[in-house]
Amino acid sequence: MAASSSPPPPALCCILLISFLSVLTAAPLRKPIDVPFQKNYVPTWAFDHIKYFNGGNDIQLYLDRNTGTGFQSRGSYLFGHFSMQMKLVPGDSAGTVTAFYLSSQNSEHDEIDFEFLGNRSNQPYILQTNVFTGGKGDREQRIYLWFDPTKDFHSYSILWNSFQIVFLVDDVPIRVFKNSKDLGVRYPFEQPMKLYSSLWNGDDWATRGGLEKTDWSKAPFVAAYRGFHIDGCEASAEAKFCATQGRRWWDQREFQDLDGPQYRRLQWVRQKYTIYNYCTDRKRYPVMSPECRRDRDV
Repeated sequence: MAASSSPPPPALCCILLISFLSVLTAAPLRKPIDVPFQKNYVPTWAFDHIKYFNGGNDIQLYLDRNTGTGFQSRGSYLFGHFSMQMKLVPGDSAGTVTAFYLSSQNSEHDEIDFEFLGNRSNQPYILQTNVFTGGKGDREQRIYLWFDPTKDFHSYSILWNSFQIVFLVDDVPIRVFKNSKDLGVRYPFEQPMKLYSSLWNGDDWATRGGLEKTDWSKAPFVAAYRGFHIDGCEASAEAKFCATQGRRWWDQREFQDLDGPQYRRLQWVRQKYTIYNYCTDRKRYPVMSPECRRDRDV
């Protein structure tokens, strides 16, 4: 008669449980490295509307009746982790748009957007995100932030790999867009993208659908930046794939999905702060887009 097996000792159970949970838990993102503006970026237009402080570690963009301004990354990237610390235009910022985004440059471009839509005084800022693939967008989501983004600097980050795009605010996931090519949904996979940021007048649409116009008596409008972190796979504009793909930290298994705590934080944003999600807009889209079900982000 075979001897019955005895249960493992409690200490071994704990070790096994910890090992099991470690497989299910995503690793934390690497801490962004703050570098001067000039290391990763160059101005693109209205150079006199960008001002530099603290040796280029801090900059400010200015918008007045004549022009806004903007800048772009020196390199183009296929996948990576990109972060910017920003303090948005204070006071009556209605009509202004402060943008931070990745974009390729062709007719069927890919794009990953943060857009901060200005407000009338004492109204909340709106953060709009969007994902373009093959020149097609129409995937807007809008949230209110759980803090005043004009009072201090906050971190806005994008994690982009071949499995998912994650938008984060102060390390809180506010949106995930998964690779759903198996469902027939295009994914930004082959086109290198530059990073861009700009401050400009969008009063034909930005605040209450264009009902609130820019009050130029409040100009100049000022947005402040620092951080300028880029940790990406740099590629030329003609590159079709990245030679280091699969060998960087953001390509590894633990970054292929959110873990349980991250999904709970995303759900918290959905329940308390989301004001528009194309996934739930049955008037505009009678049939839910297939990636919405896949993303667990409804």
